[in-house]
Amino acid sequence: MVVEKEKKTINRLKSMYPLRAKVNETYLKSVEAIQAGKPAVWGMLNFYYGDPILKAMDIEVVYPENYGAIAAATGAAQQYLDRADAAGFPTHLCGYSLTTLGYASRMMKELNGQIPPEAPFGGMPKPLFLMSSAAICDARYKWFQSLGRYMDVPVWALEAPTPGVKEFFIEGYYDRMVDLEVKHLRDFVAFVEGMVGKKMDWDKLDKTADLMIEVNRVWYEVNELRKAKPCPMHSRDFWSAMPAALFLMGDLEDSLRLYQNMYKEVKDRVDNHISAIPDEKYRLVFAELPPWHSLAFFDKLAERGWNFVVESFGYRPPIPIDLSEVSDPLERITRFNLQFYVGYYEDARKQNVLGSGLAYPYLKYAREWKCDGAFLHPLISCRSASTHLPYVADMLMEELKVPSLSIEGDIVDLRLFNPEDALAKAEPFEETMKYYGKMRKQTGDDW
Repeated sequence: MVVEKEKKTINRLKSMYPLRAKVNETYLKSVEAIQAGKPAVWGMLNFYYGDPILKAMDIEVVYPENYGAIAAATGAAQQYLDRADAAGFPTHLCGYSLTTLGYASRMMKELNGQIPPEAPFGGMPKPLFLMSSAAICDARYKWFQSLGRYMDVPVWALEAPTPGVKEFFIEGYYDRMVDLEVKHLRDFVAFVEGMVGKKMDWDKLDKTADLMIEVNRVWYEVNELRKAKPCPMHSRDFWSAMPAALFLMGDLEDSLRLYQNMYKEVKDRVDNHISAIPDEKYRLVFAELPPWHSLAFFDKLAERGWNFVVESFGYRPPIPIDLSEVSDPLERITRFNLQFYVGYYEDARKQNVLGSGLAYPYLKYAREWKCDGAFLHPLISCRSASTHLPYVADMLMEELKVPSLSIEGDIVDLRLFNPEDALAKAEPFEETMKYYGKMRKQTGDDW
């Protein structure tokens, strides 16, 4: 008897798979680098400030945040969470930090600096130094300080200016931020040069910066195609393909080619009205990070006709701008990074949404991607990344009559997310989305 393989509800993109494979390749390359006597570094998501510098210096970089997601998705996280708990770290801390602190504890205290044999994707080797960041939340400083103490390696805290909407429009404010960050990046270059014993190849950095910008431009255009009805690409493919751009994983020329292939596949789906799910009944924006340990949850919602068409502001590529006239690669890197935040600010000011630059993009997403609802995922172990979500919910309802479903959970600790309870709330929320859909039509909105 032939047993048929279970067919997944979500119609996954073929072009997604080689991009997802880049994550695995990144960790294996870092291990190979260490074995060959070359440097490897643990880096924090810094929105592209430090990564192109390290790439231009031929330094392999792995990402504890990304690795926390990998550990959760592969079922390996709990043992490291338990080790962090045994080491005295409180359970309410960031799940990513607890996972990698537990990993570092096992590596240094039990294995004399060797990679844990059970670690998925080849594991993370002991780094030459740690690249920390001020981006997103203050807790990340203390996380990398703790890792540095475990492994007795230097920690560089990379500053990352994040202007508010009001401040951005103060005369001269933007230029002062650019000048400050370029100076800081030059200091970082000098630090890296001292650590590896060689000088920066500025021509290579120039090329790396251009490739980074072009990769993200194509990735942005891919996501713009998802405004089509039915939406051709589900959030599952976004989260799988995203790391290659957000973390600059692998060879950037290869990444550019793969994102170009994804654009072609998604465009073909748009032209032929091919949906990411069999029957698109509801279009939703997903706010914050997904529960990496329970991604099958999205398949269950897809069976109900839920298509997740646009994702969290913090993980999408910046709105493209022309930087071709900026000759200094460090200035080009800086202006590209600042665009990540300020690309939405002019619209936010026009809409008089000044209180939260993190919240405004969801108003744009819901309107332009014609969303019926928002799925908010406040993270129990990452409160700082979730503080804007109540404001998002209020704003979407007041401005667009788009309702929100808020389900608390966690990115790593599966004990803090219950898929069954979340699914039980899906049916009543559908009635809410239908009700407000009728209200929008009565007021003349076109979805």
